[in-house]
Amino acid sequence: MKGLDLNDCRNRVGPMQFRRGWGLLALLLAAGAVSAPALAQQPPAADTPAAPPAAAKPHKHKHAAEPAEAVAGGTKPTLLGQYGDWGAYTASPGGKKICFAIAKPSSSETNPPNRPRNPAYMFISSRPGDKVSNEISVIVGYPFKSSTEATLAVGSANFALYTQQDGAWIKDAAEEPRLLEALRASQSAVLRGSSAKGTRTTDIFSLKGLAQALDRSDKDCK
Repeated sequence: MKGLDLNDCRNRVGPMQFRRGWGLLALLLAAGAVSAPALAQQPPAADTPAAPPAAAKPHKHKHAAEPAEAVAGGTKPTLLGQYGDWGAYTASPGGKKICFAIAKPSSSETNPPNRPRNPAYMFISSRPGDKVSNEISVIVGYPFKSSTEATLAVGSANFALYTQQDGAWIKDAAEEPRLLEALRASQSAVLRGSSAKGTRTTDIFSLKGLAQALDRSDKDCK
């Protein structure tokens, strides 16, 4: 697979969107670390504009990652191991270690059906230098509808997610440990959201191998 050019990614999705959601994904694609079509080779998705609205401002999320820092200097991730549907990776951009587990949905649906979109991912990352451990994030493959939440259903529990552009994070940071525990113990997680153009999406993530991938990435980031 041809790696994604990071400068092209920045130009296509805009600086804020790249910083908030696409940086870590671009890092993986540039390294050829995740099997997914290179975005630069895909036609524009119907629900994906070329750039975020000019007036958009960063959200002050307690655990908000700054993945653009991870691609500075062209740092590439190292695969620690593949566990079921989840891969465990590490990278050290600028000497600051990042460890993460990442997976694509096992199935996806849109309503209306068959609406094109970019690849979706869930990743759980730790940055010991920033005292951030197991932050749960989603890149959904399209800009979410403004001022709306997404939901993540794990077992019998439902968690509200804050959304910004193509990214989503748990709305109540105090619930993140409970969500992490549920993800470790369950077989699947169901993400539901709505795009800026009104398309409703349902993504099902298999959680097979997640616990092992997290154990491996956590071990590397101790």
